[in-house]
Amino acid sequence: MEPEIPQNTGNIGRLCAASGLGLVLAGSLGFSLDDKYLKRSGMDYWQSLRLTRFSTVEEYLSSAPPFAAVSTKGGRPYTEIYGDYKDFPSFDIVFGCESSGLPGFMYEKYPDRLYRIPMLPGVRSLNLSSAAAAAAYSLLEKYGFPGLV
Repeated sequence: MEPEIPQNTGNIGRLCAASGLGLVLAGSLGFSLDDKYLKRSGMDYWQSLRLTRFSTVEEYLSSAPPFAAVSTKGGRPYTEIYGDYKDFPSFDIVFGCESSGLPGFMYEKYPDRLYRIPMLPGVRSLNLSSAAAAAAYSLLEKYGFPGLV
């Protein structure tokens, strides 16, 4: 939600294109989708990306499938997402922006959907694209890497 750094979004787009996942961007972006850094980090994979764009976070949430959100303020480890969502035919993994994380209201409205990636004390956060890759491949592994070679 509301990513600020084009290279991170480009890397996540490349991750999604390479793994068969879709990318949803919601809210204001800290860059243009025509940004050269976005395109450079996504390389030629950007054209095969299944991208969905929502103008606001609220617009996304009003039509979102079931979702889990990853945050440093999450109560449970991200490895529990699979067990909580495995019976849904599809679901989204939501991440916040690089500087401030998820919108504040999400911590109050969706506390049962908040997960964290464990880190050492004193480390503020992981890079957004690293966190997305960790969560994505953890879940893909549990589903047997469907369609991937």
